Amino acid sequence: MFATGLIVFRETLEAALFVGIVAAATRGLERRGLWIAGGVLAGLTGALLLAAGMEKVSVWADGIGQDLLNVGIITLALAMLAWHCVWVSTHGREMAQEARQTGRSAAEGTGSLRALTLAVALAVLREGAETVLFVAGFMSGSAGSGLPMLLGALTGLALGSLAGLLIYLGLARIKTQHLFSVTNALILVLAGSLASQLAKTLIQAGLVVHWSEPLWDGSLVLSNESSLGILLHALMGYDASPSGLQLLFYAGAIGMIWMASLQARNWQKRDRTDAVMR
Repeated sequence: MFATGLIVFRETLEAALFVGIVAAATRGLERRGLWIAGGVLAGLTGALLLAAGMEKVSVWADGIGQDLLNVGIITLALAMLAWHCVWVSTHGREMAQEARQTGRSAAEGTGSLRALTLAVALAVLREGAETVLFVAGFMSGSAGSGLPMLLGALTGLALGSLAGLLIYLGLARIKTQHLFSVTNALILVLAGSLASQLAKTLIQAGLVVHWSEPLWDGSLVLSNESSLGILLHALMGYDASPSGLQLLFYAGAIGMIWMASLQARNWQKRDRTDAVMR
């Protein structure tokens, strides 16, 4: 029961924190609740379908079909987060100023909202499918009643969702003029976390062998299975034994997205200056 609850809590926490940060980042946009709820529903539906067909998926490409699918999901989600960070870097000020004028905010933020909704769907899809497979595996391998495991799974689901809600409520207390900067920074960290997971998945699939060995083992200080380790993994992709490739992907993703956002702001300033001079 405890093992099942811990696994479900960990997977739910990652998805719930993702959703909570996205919900805060899109505060003030019209119908953002419907967009995000649609992303969650699409992700859950996809997770169930994917879990049901995982046996067929796993045999693709000489047995690495599941890893290849995860690579595709993570890459697409990473691209959506990167696009949002660049977009907010040039529209965040306008979004903050017009947050109370729903019509204009919705018109300006629809593109970013669509990207984040897709990212939410992909996050829920990935974590949901893993949760279903873990729970099903535990229950099928248990000789006794599945009720304790089911209760553990439900407890983990509730606690993970609660943690995501608390994150959202905390972000919602930030003043609007600072909200987009804070949430954009959090989403940038989430992008780094996804990039690290992408590197790990590539290594597990045997698609990359360079820099695949762990650089250190910090499990004695802070293990991946500890409460703080689980929380830090969900928030910023913490790994007690990261490989060189994971660190490269993590730092590289954050660095490239930050540089692209900075360049986008510079272009916007240049365009505004040219428009004034004309």
